[in-house]
Amino acid sequence: MKKLLVVLTLFTLIPLVSSAEEIQITKVIGTEFSGAYKHPATITELDNGDLYIAYYGGEGEYQGDTAVFGLRLPKGSSKWTDPVKIADTPNRSEGNGAIWQAPDGKVWLFYITNYGPTWSTSRIKYKYSEDGAKTWSDSYMLVFDQGTMIRSAPIVLNDGDYLLPVYHETGGDREIVGNDTCSYFLRYNLKKKTWTPTNRIYSKLGNLQGAPVQIDDNYLVAYMRRGGGYGIMKDGVAYRSESRDGGKTWSKGIESNFKNPN
Repeated sequence: MKKLLVVLTLFTLIPLVSSAEEIQITKVIGTEFSGAYKHPATITELDNGDLYIAYYGGEGEYQGDTAVFGLRLPKGSSKWTDPVKIADTPNRSEGNGAIWQAPDGKVWLFYITNYGPTWSTSRIKYKYSEDGAKTWSDSYMLVFDQGTMIRSAPIVLNDGDYLLPVYHETGGDREIVGNDTCSYFLRYNLKKKTWTPTNRIYSKLGNLQGAPVQIDDNYLVAYMRRGGGYGIMKDGVAYRSESRDGGKTWSKGIESNFKNPN
């Protein structure tokens, strides 16, 4: 059994594999596309078996030419398509993209547009596709509060709602995240087509970029990247929060046993 490891310039998606499994390493693109800078790549398998990657890139993290790009590995092919621009706000930098296909077949692209000198001035937007990420809708604003960001795709809860991890980043320093940076979730009701925010998860150093998993109908766990500076912190760890009511409310973020040098 082969496991896929995708290399997108300096960024990798690494599966957990046993020693008996074979790891297939594939370089996707380098600096020949979308500028010298590229940042977090997300990958999903579409209903038809295609693999689809979304990332943002340009000449620099805060440069106005950055945009969100998408590329595809068609099922049965060994060649990725060239990246195409799928989200771009003129003269503003785009940020973290998350690509995800919902159970009803709709493909969602969540991403960030920055409105100032740091990510604490950003907002979350989204687009959707109803033809397998071939064409996209207009852009829509999901969250108007400045400093609101995204990193991961939603999960589908046992009751059918979608749970989208988001976070609110504070601070005016590009190298340090404010201590009041916090994670929370937006819950999407498919019938009402409404997004409802949960309470915010605060912690000692601040936290961001939560990743939730549902254990049973009521119990969920989320781990979050620590706040503070982007430099290595010897005793830095990821934070953990729990929900006991199906993801509606969340506990305070506490230090976990997982190291997070950031």
